Amino acid sequence: MPKTNLKNYIHLHFLVFIWGFTAILGALITIDAIPLVWYRMLIATVLILIYFLIKQKSLKISSRAALKFLLGGILIAIHWIAFFSAIKISNVSIALVAMSTGALFTSIIEPLFFRRRIQFFELLFGLIVISGLYIIFNVEGEYTLGIIYALIASFLSALFTVLNGLYIKQYEGEVISFYQLLFGVGFITFYVLSTKGFNIEDYTLSSYDFLYLFILSSICTAYAFIVSVKIMKYLTPYTVMLTINLEPVYGIILAVLIFGDKEKMSFEFYIGASIILFTVILNGIIKNKKIS
Repeated sequence: MPKTNLKNYIHLHFLVFIWGFTAILGALITIDAIPLVWYRMLIATVLILIYFLIKQKSLKISSRAALKFLLGGILIAIHWIAFFSAIKISNVSIALVAMSTGALFTSIIEPLFFRRRIQFFELLFGLIVISGLYIIFNVEGEYTLGIIYALIASFLSALFTVLNGLYIKQYEGEVISFYQLLFGVGFITFYVLSTKGFNIEDYTLSSYDFLYLFILSSICTAYAFIVSVKIMKYLTPYTVMLTINLEPVYGIILAVLIFGDKEKMSFEFYIGASIILFTVILNGIIKNKKIS
């Protein structure tokens, strides 16, 4: 592997650890998923704007680019809402394991955008992943809705990862990040105003909530978002999504250490999770050999 790619790959692993911690913060923050994501995207947008002002960089884009980033922003907003909803109604372990199906979704979506055939072994591994999910559904029936939310989040994550793999060829990572976050918070604002409106109680933050949200928005969003998009200049969307599948490993370990018994699941759950993670990793190894 070239030095540039190795450096970015190591950096990506650091980002994945940060994203694993994101799930922990989502569980610690007491407000609901929609207000949480609204604050996260709003604060991150402001931080990136400050970055642009300090660097004196241009934010000028075409109307065509704006439409692309609008789509990406909406996908990211819904993805995060689904992800944090999964955590709120189940727990960190359930949400992260279901999210690890992202590589499966990417292996199906990526060929459509990069014009290659879907390979038989990818479909076979997809069926094996489904068997792992089936085991989890059977033994953790009380968390069914949480699993469904996490699977929705996983699919949307795969979709905008592939889309950003296309966008990064034409636009700066910081520009993509800023507009997608801006349009994402705009989408949530429009949705809230169109439904029940902003309720003060729903958006009231405790001092701890604000601290956790600032960490979530700055380190886990503004920083991680910009760097992850930049990394995609050197790594394929599939490699990015494959590495992201280590997020459950980091996140579940952190969750057990922080939340204790709340995050300890049945033996069958870990069997199903192991099937999913092993399949995803094996998929990546086979694909890497085919590419090299």
